[in-house]
Amino acid sequence: MSFPKSFYRWRPHPWHGLEVGENAPEFVNAYIEITPFDLVKYEVDKYTGFMHVDRPQRSSSHPPALYGFIPRTYCGEHTSQLNPIADKGDRDPLDICVISERPISRGEIILRAKVVGVIQGIDNGEADDKIVAVLKNDNIYGAISDITELPTVIVERLRHYFLTYKLIPGEESKFTIAKVLGKDDAFKVIEAAMKDYDDVYGGY
Repeated sequence: MSFPKSFYRWRPHPWHGLEVGENAPEFVNAYIEITPFDLVKYEVDKYTGFMHVDRPQRSSSHPPALYGFIPRTYCGEHTSQLNPIADKGDRDPLDICVISERPISRGEIILRAKVVGVIQGIDNGEADDKIVAVLKNDNIYGAISDITELPTVIVERLRHYFLTYKLIPGEESKFTIAKVLGKDDAFKVIEAAMKDYDDVYGGY
């Protein structure tokens, strides 16, 4: 049996087998791992591409947006150079939060996202940036072009979530935020992460 060229005979690896997006860095593909309804931190296993349980959420804080990563990106040297506090990248795909007016309750989905900003995160000295985006063609948020146009409370919730989602009682948080920046800086981060991916995996 033959298959058309546009058809995946086998399920592609979410990180390496999917495209970053036709119009990156303005519009990107986002592979969603967890939703605002999840009390468990699910994460794609980097070797197999299957979802696994990373950890139960320690706090009562829910993810305030869809959360996943941009395929074929990598947080390495180019990415960390854009983060004023980080010593190096976290060697993971670039994280992305996607805001949607309609509740989306299932993970392991791909969606088209319009990039509007970036939260410059540092996790234990490593660059751990969070791209902020809105669902493309969203009826409420789709017309937004920059993070400054989002309701302030949404950005506050994102900041609070990331400052507390790894918090261990009795220990000081190792995650900090340098700055919250707009779309132009977010585009630079995505482009840097694409370069880092090519440097590490470009020959595969």
